[in-house]
Amino acid sequence: MSRPRRLVVGISGASGAVLGVRLLEVARDLDLEVHLVLSKSAELTLAQETDWRIEDVQALADVSYRVSDVGAALSSGSFRTLGMVIIPCSIRTMSEIASGVTSNLLTRAADVVLKERGRLVLVVRETPLHAGHLHNMARLAEMGAIVAPPVPGFYIRPQSVQEIVDHTVGRVLDLFDIDAGIVRRWGEAVPGTPARRRGSRRRG
Repeated sequence: MSRPRRLVVGISGASGAVLGVRLLEVARDLDLEVHLVLSKSAELTLAQETDWRIEDVQALADVSYRVSDVGAALSSGSFRTLGMVIIPCSIRTMSEIASGVTSNLLTRAADVVLKERGRLVLVVRETPLHAGHLHNMARLAEMGAIVAPPVPGFYIRPQSVQEIVDHTVGRVLDLFDIDAGIVRRWGEAVPGTPARRRGSRRRG
């Protein structure tokens, strides 16, 4: 049975709210049905880091849920999706998912994806990391999650923060086999420079 093209998007309270908003914007132009969960802390971060109103962010999704609604469709393994991404993902959210003891719809939905052997991508936004953080990341990887910190790809020679954000969001969507058309891939020409050939990379 093929999975419907539904993507669950979670936005937690970590810094980098623009990443989640941009993913929602990009997803609008794709053949995707987006289901959104915003944590209470995410609402605070959005207000601090962006000019977006909460209701406008929610309007970017096809369906938006209250984080306290643990009885929502997302809490059931029978609700079929392509998977879930939490972008950005706070350490608290990551740690709760790693423990398997969930307290809200955001972490419950992530736990459901893991138990159903689906694709869970956590865009963890924190640095530096202590041993406890790293152990939780390793535990999540063993459970089947993909931990994908938003590390800039400087080989694209970004000229703006927006280019860095777009590249990060595009690479996250790649993990669901969704090509959003916003990623400049290795081997493709960067404006103003000749395309590099494979194997021509300098070593230093």
